[in-house]
Amino acid sequence: MATKNKSRSHPAGTTSRPRSARSAAASICRYSVASLALALSPIAAHAGNLVDPWFGPGAYDSWISMVSASQAAQPHWMTPLVTVTPRLEQEIRVDFYDQHNGTGTQGNGYQVLNWGGGKGIEFIPTYDTEIILAPPPIEQVTSPKGVVTTSPGDWPVFLAKYRIISGNEQNGNYIVSAFFQMSDPLGFNALGTSDKITNNVLIAQPTLAFGKGWGDFDVQATISQQYPIAALSSPGNSASTNQHNFGDPVLFNTAFQYHLFEYFWPELEVNYEYWPNGEHQNLSQVMLTPGLILGRFSLGGRENLIIGAGYQFAVTANPVIANNWVVTARLTF
Repeated sequence: MATKNKSRSHPAGTTSRPRSARSAAASICRYSVASLALALSPIAAHAGNLVDPWFGPGAYDSWISMVSASQAAQPHWMTPLVTVTPRLEQEIRVDFYDQHNGTGTQGNGYQVLNWGGGKGIEFIPTYDTEIILAPPPIEQVTSPKGVVTTSPGDWPVFLAKYRIISGNEQNGNYIVSAFFQMSDPLGFNALGTSDKITNNVLIAQPTLAFGKGWGDFDVQATISQQYPIAALSSPGNSASTNQHNFGDPVLFNTAFQYHLFEYFWPELEVNYEYWPNGEHQNLSQVMLTPGLILGRFSLGGRENLIIGAGYQFAVTANPVIANNWVVTARLTF
């Protein structure tokens, strides 16, 4: 609808090789707790008081030092509005969407207000990895007949990033990462109602992400495919029908971004989706998203405020989604 090692030092502009799977898994477990403690702490300065009793004196400072070293070894671009950045981020993020679906043969004419946008907490548990955890968004769907339904939307269970290679602005200004994410059908159709706030399928989505910068200009892009690996039945459709109808859409998102006057990040995104099969078989849709992101406004220490907005609109005929307002707010830590 996003690592680490506590003790090693790494040269700026490069990434390290991963440790063993067991060691990485242990680090992810430890620092997941640390990240949540920081995010939920009313005053970030006290986060160490919550973390250190669990992991020993100095654990929080060691983790934050590792995060700082990790982020210093990659470009310092801004995360776009729609395209998921290949960079590793550590932030709390909330988005809002006002989406209007197409009214032709491919769209259903619904308006969807989405609070949360499937965003949540993003944290760096090890030097080359990031984990994104988010609650289900709240969606208000208005049908063409004016019927309004409000419920949780499908749940973006997690997104995991692995940074393959990167160089900061002094070392090539580039990055390549791989993602894997899952989405679980929690919307109202999954509960047996007739209003469609869910796609009724469990989705696996592998992604390759990459970016390159030239001075104040950068390009960030992702290419991915969604695979429905299980499905639920809905009024009028069996589980197998819903799984078949979803298809295996291919998504290619590209953000062109410029950094201006310290706090201004104007951008233009091109969002392409192609359905090789399913309900929208052989349909291609292209949307453009001009937008502006403002930040990073320092709140002290590592904390920064970022806000932004953009307007997404279809440029291809008979679209599934006609247009969408996107608003974002983020607190980095």
